[in-house]
Amino acid sequence: MLTTTLSDFRRDIKSYLDKVTQSFETLIINRGKDTGVVVISLEEYNALKSTQHELSSRINQQRLDASIEALKSGKKMIKKLDEQ
Repeated sequence: MLTTTLSDFRRDIKSYLDKVTQSFETLIINRGKDTGVVVISLEEYNALKSTQHELSSRINQQRLDASIEALKSGKKMIKKLDEQ
């Protein structure tokens, strides 16, 4: 995680944004007492939104939990795909 001030961010914006997008760093820009902004890459944001969607319904949560438990216990489910 990177942290910087607004002034430093303005001065070296390209470098900070390159670090965020290329290294998947999270950047916190401090803007004063108890305020700030978090900058993440678009890819990271999309992954977070996808996870939020997957966990938004109780049924999806239960299916995911069951799949994780099955994987941890060594159970495998093999499905054949129809070739078309």
